[in-house]
Amino acid sequence: MTDAATRDREAVEILKGNDRGRFSVPTKGLYPFQWNWDSAFAALGYSHIDPERAIVELETLGAAQWHDGMIPHIVFHTEDPGYFPGPNVWATGTEPLTSGITQPPVFMLAVAALVDRGHLSGPRLDPLLETAARWHKWFFAARRDPATNIIGVVHPWESGRDNMPDWDAALAAVNADNVQPFVRRDTGHVDAAMRPTEEQYKRYIALVEFGLSVGWDQERLMATSPFFVGDPGMAVILIRAERALARIAAAAGREDLAEAANARLPRLLSGLDAMWSEEVGAHTTYDVRTGKRGGAVSSASFLALGKDLVSSEQRERIEAHFDRQAKVCRYMAPSYDPASPEYDEKRYWRGPVWLVVNWLIATGLAEAGDAARAERLRADSEALVEAGAFHEYFSPETGAPLGGGAFTWTAAAWLDWVRG
Repeated sequence: MTDAATRDREAVEILKGNDRGRFSVPTKGLYPFQWNWDSAFAALGYSHIDPERAIVELETLGAAQWHDGMIPHIVFHTEDPGYFPGPNVWATGTEPLTSGITQPPVFMLAVAALVDRGHLSGPRLDPLLETAARWHKWFFAARRDPATNIIGVVHPWESGRDNMPDWDAALAAVNADNVQPFVRRDTGHVDAAMRPTEEQYKRYIALVEFGLSVGWDQERLMATSPFFVGDPGMAVILIRAERALARIAAAAGREDLAEAANARLPRLLSGLDAMWSEEVGAHTTYDVRTGKRGGAVSSASFLALGKDLVSSEQRERIEAHFDRQAKVCRYMAPSYDPASPEYDEKRYWRGPVWLVVNWLIATGLAEAGDAARAERLRADSEALVEAGAFHEYFSPETGAPLGGGAFTWTAAAWLDWVRG
């Protein structure tokens, strides 16, 4: 078994190897640009070896913020014809060039960590708070269903959990008949059995083409897209980000930002509760177009075990799911319930364990005082790295390393949390 000090050095080398000066790539080849929530996790990793580099990572991501407040999910700082869909497909016309959708707002959680660790204050902090505040306000306008307060996504890619089974029904309703032929690049780097299917990918591109058809008007996109599905993962991360913004902004003398964040929180919590499935006994996706709820527990369901998010009755039912899975999975937490017929231990977000999601679940559990379940996730994450190094994701059954190798956010999770 490799000792922790050796793994520390390996993690640092991965961060350095994926560093492009002012931004990080998730891994070489497979993901050659700056990804939104990957970048926030990278900053958490950098905070342990080079706090200045961590701040620069977040400043670079924030500099790509749109005029309406959205921070896009990809920033195309450089050209790479080997990636699809590239900036010519998105055609957003932004400077720098970006995609036209967003990703989970981990940004403010990274800002708060840097502040709490004494690395960020004063003139470098205020612009980052402004960036976070504008983005959170944008979510309220462009991804919140006004009837239910549910925070939704207009593309599975926005959730960060691209091919989770709960997107299947809504995605099947997307017409992909007129999608132009394309060549995927991801399966040239990773076994196709570990990636979304061709049919799913066609519909992903159809949704990109729909965004183009409305000129990437984000509020119009939410109102008219054939795909708009409530996501408990996005909702909980946004709630945690708003709480972090309120706390840090108040301490920094920005009461205006703190008050605005606190004012949004009640409706965000209401929207999370609206995604509760009594049948499943957990929060699931909710298709705003059809009213259909997701049919099983996902790893996003466990995010609701964070502090002050659910009722005691709801917590007990979610904990029961966690404990049931912990008995049958060698490694927690699978991205989708192993009891579901749609579960697949190798295919991306249909089963595998992702260390950054474990980080999100475990830090929430720790804040809620549930040290035992948080430690189960940490110990399992440590064992996965010890057995399979710093891969993108892992089998919950065997621990087999899956997806891309030498992955930034897995190395960052190790340095920030797993190693203890």
